[in-house]
Amino acid sequence: MLTKKTPTPQEASWAAALAGFDDWQRARGMGEKTRRAYGVDLAQLGEWAAGRALHPKELSHRDLRRFAAVLGENGAAKSTVARKLAAIRTFYRHLIERGELAGNPADLVPSPKKDAYLPRVLKSGEVAELLERIPASSPLDLRDRAMFELAYAAGLRAEELTLLDMTSADADGEQVRVEGKGGRTRVVPVGEHAWRALDRYLSRGRPGLDAGESQALFLSKSGRRLSTSDVRRRLKLQARRIGISPHTLRHSFATHLLEGGADLRTIQELLGHASISTTQTYTRVESRRLRMAYARSHPRA
Repeated sequence: MLTKKTPTPQEASWAAALAGFDDWQRARGMGEKTRRAYGVDLAQLGEWAAGRALHPKELSHRDLRRFAAVLGENGAAKSTVARKLAAIRTFYRHLIERGELAGNPADLVPSPKKDAYLPRVLKSGEVAELLERIPASSPLDLRDRAMFELAYAAGLRAEELTLLDMTSADADGEQVRVEGKGGRTRVVPVGEHAWRALDRYLSRGRPGLDAGESQALFLSKSGRRLSTSDVRRRLKLQARRIGISPHTLRHSFATHLLEGGADLRTIQELLGHASISTTQTYTRVESRRLRMAYARSHPRA
């Protein structure tokens, strides 16, 4: 008979600390996905630290630097290391709030500088071709056309699409109320093409999917609320030739607004970005486009 391994004092202290951290997050309304992601990242830190006989309150900034270096040596991407350090900072901030620590050792550990990332963007004609190629022959196709028209028209994330309810769409105001990251709610205007597609779905498509048990705007064939993986899978199916993600439509939405003269603050509000620095990514996309056009067109380029 196998005997259960007794945890070391360090392992027990990490398990208790992480359980307390999860309770702290729950009390502050943190989403389940965020809590789960933080739990995975911090469990990795706990395993590493306990293996070196270190309790949660004993880690120094030098220990955390070593942990970050080990992650990099094991092949973790810079963005992954940065995410784990962000989780660690939040964990230690909660210990400070509880009066268990005086300072945050993670504040002295800089995140690795991320590689420049320029999102893929479709031309407006490519978006139109993609959307207009979706047939209107079945409830699922009508749903997909409305869903992806709305994703592009309002710059929605895949998860935001799944969280839309029937009450989220305001036909009179031609706008949708979106529940974004961090519990932030925003209201986004929606154009004529998306409203027409949405109206067709609501009148001809959704009744064939609705089992009368869901308030979700976009339903699966069994009448349940779609998941983010459902959204990605359906877009992959409808965009077989060009292989894009829902985020590609969101990036295209932002870039096309910038090209049309919208200012960054407006785009930030429409996208629901907490920081303008995130939105500034699209200025680099536009700058790259202009450089390419210059190189193709100028006789002395």
